[in-house]
Amino acid sequence: MSGISFSDLKTQIRNYTEVSSTVLSDSIIENIVLNAEYRIYRDLPLDAYRASTTGNLVTNQDFVNVPAGALVVRGVQVYDSTSVTTGTNIWLEKKDLTFLEEYSSANTSTAKPKYYAMKGGATGNGATTSGAILLSPVPDSTYEYQIHYNRIPDKLEASSNETSFISLNFPNGLLYCCLAETYGYLKGPADMLQLYEQKYKQEIERLGGEQLGSRKRDDYADGTARIPVNSPTP
Repeated sequence: MSGISFSDLKTQIRNYTEVSSTVLSDSIIENIVLNAEYRIYRDLPLDAYRASTTGNLVTNQDFVNVPAGALVVRGVQVYDSTSVTTGTNIWLEKKDLTFLEEYSSANTSTAKPKYYAMKGGATGNGATTSGAILLSPVPDSTYEYQIHYNRIPDKLEASSNETSFISLNFPNGLLYCCLAETYGYLKGPADMLQLYEQKYKQEIERLGGEQLGSRKRDDYADGTARIPVNSPTP
């Protein structure tokens, strides 16, 4: 199996730092790994964690809930009918909340929404939403909508979730991020903290080149990516 499992990651953290389970207990390492995972999610959007959900707007209701576990909303579509298979659609324009408030005060009639803004966030561990999407104009019908977002994946855990996309496809970056978190927890040595922080940043840049560069390109539309080579000086 390629990549690294949660159990192997725990062992490597203790081996690299030469610190036993007496200090780096399982619960402490679980928190270290969780902190590293959340850092990676926020440092770089990953295609593997893209998701979407559909539903119907409520007539005269100016918001829809964001699905629980959504980290970033990437876009919102609203369809002309109540079916995504038959209705034509538009992408709503994302605006600041202040824009929607000003627009709504000047346009009080209901209609098909044109704009959206984010408001609020999840409250507590048992939250069933990740905030709300405010709509303007207020819907005049039960249009179907589709929300595209990046979700927070299930965290790595012993036995129940031993691997993830990150652990299987970005094992070195995950390890370096965990080691930087670990040396921060251990309060040194400072040079080791700096070493693994730098190694993590190098790896996240490479992954960014893949996720935001290569995966967004198309040879037919964009041409083959080429590395510029400087001509020799005559």
